[in-house]
Amino acid sequence: QVQLVESGGGLVQAGASLRLSCAASGRTFSSYNIGWFRQAPGKEREFVAAIIWSSSGTFYSDSVKGRSTISRDNVKNTVYLQMNSLKPEDTAVYYCGVQLYSGRPYDAKNFGSWGQGTQVTVSA
Repeated sequence: QVQLVESGGGLVQAGASLRLSCAASGRTFSSYNIGWFRQAPGKEREFVAAIIWSSSGTFYSDSVKGRSTISRDNVKNTVYLQMNSLKPEDTAVYYCGVQLYSGRPYDAKNFGSWGQGTQVTVSA
């Protein structure tokens, strides 16, 4: 079973950049699609970005497309989310998860093994 630990969040001003990391333990990490999701207070968990196990494909939500890049290093067992031009509406707890069920790679119901999350707060 893959276990995930997120890091890299923080308090930044609008327009700044952050790089989130999702470090995994487990020998089969490279076999899984990994997704980043976020959850703001009082809201449901929403899709941010996902990357195919072989890095052959990436997916982004409309809200971050053009401002974010997801990548992975299967040797380091880590997935990264580079976020630029951050906006106050990006404020949320960011989680990474493993796609455990077939289906759309942007549906949180298909993901599991969530990490504990990392807080991103963007001030205006």
